[in-house]
Parts: sequence; C-alpha cells; structure tokens
Amino acid sequence: MKVLHFYKTYFPDDVGGVQQVINQVIRGTENFGVSSEVLALSPSAVERTVVVDGHQVHRCRSLFEVASTPFSASAFLRFRELAKTADIIHYHFPYPFTDLLHLCCRIEKPSVVTYHSDIVKQKKLLKLYRPLQNKFLKSVDRIVATSPNYLKTSNVLKDFREKASVIPIGLDKDSYPATDNRRCDYWRDLFGERFFLFVGVLRYYKGLHILIEAAVNSIYPIVIVGAGPVEADLKSRVMELGLTNIHFLGAVDEEDKVALLNACYALIFPSHLRSEAFGISLLEGAMYGKPLISSEIGTGTTYINIHDETGLVVPPSDSSSLRSAMDFLWTNSQKGLQMGERAEARYWALFTADRMAESYYSLYQELLAEKQRY
Repeated sequence: MKVLHFYKTYFPDDVGGVQQVINQVIRGTENFGVSSEVLALSPSAVERTVVVDGHQVHRCRSLFEVASTPFSASAFLRFRELAKTADIIHYHFPYPFTDLLHLCCRIEKPSVVTYHSDIVKQKKLLKLYRPLQNKFLKSVDRIVATSPNYLKTSNVLKDFREKASVIPIGLDKDSYPATDNRRCDYWRDLFGERFFLFVGVLRYYKGLHILIEAAVNSIYPIVIVGAGPVEADLKSRVMELGLTNIHFLGAVDEEDKVALLNACYALIFPSHLRSEAFGISLLEGAMYGKPLISSEIGTGTTYINIHDETGLVVPPSDSSSLRSAMDFLWTNSQKGLQMGERAEARYWALFTADRMAESYYSLYQELLAEKQRY
C-alpha cells in the first residue's frame, strides 16, 4: 500500500505540530507495510526530493503566500505525477491550496483528510473561501477529527458527520531523546526543584498574556520555552509588570526540551482560542507524567486533560481562575503527583503513536476495500 501525504510544509523546512503528526503517522504505518511519501511546498526548494526518516519528501517551490497559505504552480504537475503511483491520497486540513489542487487535478484515488483545525483567524477571507472548502470536504472519502471534542464542536464538521471519524493524535515516546539526568539537574538548579512549564510556539492563541496576568504577585517559577510572533510583546509585558519569576528560554533543542519536561512540576497550557485544536505540548506533559493545567475551549485539549483527574481545566481568558489552579497545584503536591500519574496512564491508553498508526492503517484498508467493491 502506498500513501501520498500533502501539506503546505514539512520536514526539514518546518517542524510544527501538523508536520510532527504527519511524520508520526508515516513512521507508525510503515510497521504495517505502508509506504508513504510527502509532497510539500518550500520557499527555497533547491532540491526536488529529500529523504526524511526513510521516506521521500518532494518539495515544490512556493511562489507567493496569502493569509499563511503558500501557492505553487509546479505543485499541480508534481501532484499528478505522484498520485499516479499512490493508492491513497492523505490531505491535511486546513490548507486552502489543497482544496484547489484536489479539485483541479481530479485524481480518482481514495482520499482522506485529517482535519487538524477550523479556520479561526481569517474570518473575512473565510466567507470567500467557504464554498471551495465545502466542495472539497464533500468530495473526499473520509474526514478524520483528532478528538471527539473537536468533532462535536466544529461548525464545519457537523455537515460531514456521515463521513467523519475520530483518530486521536499519538506520540512515540521512544522517538524522543533519552532523559539526560545532568540536564535535568541543571534546570532544577536554575529554577528550583518545582516549576511550571509552558512549551510551544509563542502565538496569539496560546494565552500567554493571560498566564502573565495570572502570575502577578506569585512566588513560583514559570518557564516559557519557545519563540514566535508575540515573543517581544510578552517580554515587554513581563518587564512592565516587574515580574521576576517568569523565564523565557526561547527555542531549545529536543534534549533540553525532554530534560525540562522531566524536571518541571507541572505543564501549563493556557491556550484560549479554538486555533489550539489539540495541544501536542500538553500531550507531551501527560506523556512525561506531569499534572496539567489547560482551558476549556471545546477542542482536544480537554480530551487530553480531564478536570480533577489528570489536572485542572479552567475557563478560557480567565486569569483569576488560572491563578487559582496554579495555586492549588503548588500547595497540593501530593494531589499533583496523583494527577500526573493518571495523565501518563491516559497517554498510554489513548495517545500512543502505535494506536494512531493502527487506526490509520485500518482506515486505509477500508478505503481500498470500498474501491474494490465499486
């Protein structure tokens, strides 16, 4: 079985959450005999094809970008060529250029869309795009939501329930670097035996401005890992408030990220908008047995983190409730330890890469069986 994945960017050009999911799906389904390739766009695609983790990545040059959507003229021809030898086409949504590519090329192969998120920010453009979006989603064979929460609350997916299913995102813990105790000790020496940790790209929907407001007059260390568009604004706000217990580390390598995940006391994830459709970093916190704090935004974050079981869930954009949750965990360490243990147990039960890969393989088989019947 051969599967062609298509998304706007991929390794090695981009290492975001969707790209990580694609990589985990490819590596996991390989164990079931699935051969996968990726077609993606690149702003500087000197090489047409590279090899990443044993699979081929075909890159087309991006000519221009509109509302975070890169476009490529060469992608049409390359997509047609690669689709000829593929058994299944696997798209990753949202990426409006995908819709155009799929409908224009008219490839009659079984198709599946992993629906990572609604389009939240570009509301005006969404009105123009919606007819194309609906036509695309209507034309594909299967749509996969990454959590039952998102399938239930998405205004888009409610119109396609008959072809939608849920496959939660899974992570392969063995693919992460081994824990380096010396690095863990380094971070504990720097921030103390207990500290709150945030990991992620510093974007508008991550709710870090809410975290900063919640931290006023607090005593516990808060470590923020990542870089991004709102980084300067966040640092400016911390300085304005005179907070000395919030520490910005910027981007760190995987070894230090694992060390910080091991060393921290709890993982805090204050995303307050539906743009946060799942929460890979939140799942990483569960994977490393940490109590979790997140907001109820009707997405996968509350499928990972169950209130008062694996951590605490607070209303979005509510700095007072967020502060109360942090205070509670800080003063109830035994409760926090128990929550962390349950968070890790939930990861092993629902969110492993093996479980995700097996589910996708079963879906691929269903699609091929349906094609043979007709």
